[in-house]
Amino acid sequence: MKSGTGNVARGAPQQVRIIGGQWKRTPLPVPPGDGLRPTPDRVRETLFNWLGQDLTGMQCLDAFAGSGALGFEAASRGAQRVLMIESAAPAVRQLRANQAKLGADQIEIVQADAKRLITTLSGGVFDVVFLDPPFASGWLNDLLVPAARLLAPGGVIYAESDVPLEDDALAACGLSCLRRAKAGAVHYHLLESIPKT
Repeated sequence: MKSGTGNVARGAPQQVRIIGGQWKRTPLPVPPGDGLRPTPDRVRETLFNWLGQDLTGMQCLDAFAGSGALGFEAASRGAQRVLMIESAAPAVRQLRANQAKLGADQIEIVQADAKRLITTLSGGVFDVVFLDPPFASGWLNDLLVPAARLLAPGGVIYAESDVPLEDDALAACGLSCLRRAKAGAVHYHLLESIPKT
């Protein structure tokens, strides 16, 4: 779930539930407010099927953390480190409260502009980058190149958007699509770096 422009749909859940790992079925409160858009349970389930369920020892980045559903899910499934970046203060407060509730010491929460911060992080570090920027912002294409630089060998980017990512545009960013699917208005993709020849 991410923060950005737009409103929570009427009847949107005020909590998300971790669906796998050590904290399976644990509900996490979600702060009400503009721009919080849950990553649906079935999308998360598909994503973690793609990732192989067990993330033991992995380094993960949740670049637009929102509720932290993706990052907490990764930590629940054994990720060694999860860096969450979120700009909205209410969401950051809730992330920290949820982190304390779970005793999730492997999670680091940074209040910052993710678009700026990911350009300053050390490259070649992350096994999984969760990239779910606000819809209709035009940010995704600008984020793919710096996100790809962050990947460790064999690492992947999970990208969520309101439109399908075109193969030619991905190739221009040095990426190819391993898997893609759609749920409602959400297009989601698993991307990898194209090997340099």
